[in-house]
Amino acid sequence: MKKYLTNKKARFNFEIIATYEAGLVLFGHEVKAIRAGKGSLVGSYVLIRGGEAFLVNATFGPYQIANTPKDYDPERPRKLLLSRKEISALERKIEEAGLTLVAISLYDTKSNLKLEVALARGKKKADKRETIKKRDSQRSIQRILKNQ
Repeated sequence: MKKYLTNKKARFNFEIIATYEAGLVLFGHEVKAIRAGKGSLVGSYVLIRGGEAFLVNATFGPYQIANTPKDYDPERPRKLLLSRKEISALERKIEEAGLTLVAISLYDTKSNLKLEVALARGKKKADKRETIKKRDSQRSIQRILKNQ
């Protein structure tokens, strides 16, 4: 399993409640671009419309600019492959608790690309400060242990 893209800000900006694995409907040149590392999940999230889930705001750049179709949109919404039960359960949780679905990482399992999606709640500013303090204290502890 190789991770191609990650959304590093997602774990900082959101409190992760549960994670799910979903497939993606992609073009062939998008798969090549992702495997080449030409993409970004920063700011991407999942919308559920009409019983289907879509990845929004994810950018997958062209693999070869000269061979890219003229009407290609790198930020188009991409359909996620989830079961109907999963989609309906996620939709209920989002509506009831005011949660959101955030894209965490894009990786492969054998020959298939999978997207890790997290059910998350947005952090307040104070929670973010607390996270920064914990991270800084861990770094200083590691630095002290390394020097001794």
